[in-house]
Amino acid sequence: MNNYDYKADVCIVGAGPGGALLAYLLASNGISTILVERNDHINKEFRGEHLNEIGEEILRKYDLFEDLERKGLLRMERVEYWDHGEVIKTIWPDPEIGHVGIHVPQNHLLGLLLEKSRPLTDYTLLMNTKVIGLVEEDDHYSGVIAKQDGKEIMIKSSLIVGADGRFSTIRKLAQFPISKIHHGYDLLWARIPAPKNWEPTIRMALVDDDQLALFTQQGGFVQIGWNIPEGSYPMIRKQSFTPFINKLIAAFPELKDTVTENIRSWNDFILLQVQSSKSDTWVKDRVVIMGDAAHTMSPTGAFGLNSSLKDAEVLYQIIQDYKGSIQHLGSTELERFEKIRRKKVEEEQSTQLVKEASFGKQFALV
Repeated sequence: MNNYDYKADVCIVGAGPGGALLAYLLASNGISTILVERNDHINKEFRGEHLNEIGEEILRKYDLFEDLERKGLLRMERVEYWDHGEVIKTIWPDPEIGHVGIHVPQNHLLGLLLEKSRPLTDYTLLMNTKVIGLVEEDDHYSGVIAKQDGKEIMIKSSLIVGADGRFSTIRKLAQFPISKIHHGYDLLWARIPAPKNWEPTIRMALVDDDQLALFTQQGGFVQIGWNIPEGSYPMIRKQSFTPFINKLIAAFPELKDTVTENIRSWNDFILLQVQSSKSDTWVKDRVVIMGDAAHTMSPTGAFGLNSSLKDAEVLYQIIQDYKGSIQHLGSTELERFEKIRRKKVEEEQSTQLVKEASFGKQFALV
């Protein structure tokens, strides 16, 4: 096959935060890059919208943070643990960091990365383009087959990066082995307007032995994250809605009016089936996977977004060493990326499991 519609050194599939950052960094360094996104817009949902100090440091390093701040973000001032409508414990930020997390709306972050990238000579963005196959030449993959606006196209590249999330098409097509990690809970999400004078905090409560969390969002909103036993939502939906929502109001009395006005049925919640995962290898025949495609995280600790940004930075640093000769970048070199990142990622996944198992201890009487 040699009738290609597009050619580039690197083809990145998935314009989430990690893929978009990697594309920007590569194209800024003169490495021709094609970024492929199956959606026709950037306002797709991804749940992880909190930067920690690692994500902030990466964006500052590449002169992106100040522009992002101008678009709008919100620093969390503290974490509070609530019991029976009262604060029982407060965690303040490290003075050198100055926050316990930063909420960044996904369209602000993705919008900034795409705006910075579009003027670059070595950057091509293909929206509404769904990858449906990989091209094989000799003993390696050499490109992707995709459908763009219903038309089949072919993209040739020396390196294919799967940054396409927890249900990664690239991972499936290249047959990367994956193992799932069950956490024993699913998550109900809802977003409501914040009450007047609501402060930028993360608030936690324990309701029927399940975690209930509130995350203040830029723009005057509160995101509710309510853990429920894994697989229990069909049964919960059959029950009366009122007692369930009354428990939310009892845990956080300030929310009574906005909850009553904005959460009126089960349909006002979104179910997230919580699973993390890991792949035995992230590199195969000039294909590399990163972010959620390689190591899906649970929501606990807000590691996912920051881990994906760190993947992008490390992979960029390895690829740029081969600027001008990407065709010589093989599995041995790419495995450096996996070796650098795998240990840290697995530590974060283990930390999530420990935090989830010990959450109730935060409410033990001292």
